[in-house]
Amino acid sequence: MRLILASTSPRRKELLAFLRVPFEVAEPTFVERIRQDLVPGEQAGLFAEEKARSCAGRFPDDLILASDTLIAVDRTILGKPADVAEAESMLRRLRGREHLIYTAVALRREVDHVEDVAVETVRVWMRTFNEGDLQDYLRTGEGMGKAGAYAIQGAGAHLIERIEGDYTAAVGLPLRLVAELLRKRGLVVPIDVDRLYRTKPYLNWERFARS
Repeated sequence: MRLILASTSPRRKELLAFLRVPFEVAEPTFVERIRQDLVPGEQAGLFAEEKARSCAGRFPDDLILASDTLIAVDRTILGKPADVAEAESMLRRLRGREHLIYTAVALRREVDHVEDVAVETVRVWMRTFNEGDLQDYLRTGEGMGKAGAYAIQGAGAHLIERIEGDYTAAVGLPLRLVAELLRKRGLVVPIDVDRLYRTKPYLNWERFARS
């Protein structure tokens, strides 16, 4: 049984590699459409499920891992910005405020007809960054394709005051949760996950470690 990561995200591929479980990558065909009638955790879970299902038919005997990340503020779900103007609007809305990141993980194996879905939540406090900081960040283009229009693992870290929760979930793949789900399905995760969380080897992880 192979592990298939249903994602085109480079950061999820990088994070999953830390678990040292062999995996292959497949592109999900699911098209995301946010439904504001769902609470954020449910929406993220639904997206992760649909991504996994979109690949499961191609790999019925293998274990499909999918993930999705959404941001919520004022009970409104923020996904990926469609353009720079929307990215600017999102960042203005988040500036100086607290918001929540919801990252869902889905594991599916078609022949078993069993799917595991779990959601990790991270609390984030944004700095009251000035107009120059905002425009400088928008010019990097880094926030395009990212929920909430910023990347905590990149230059977007400068916009953030602090976080509460699993940093890897904020990036897009909660490694402790993923390791638990993989082991539940019988896969060997050969690393010490606690040690991984102590050493914090990913970009900006140490910066947001709890004091």
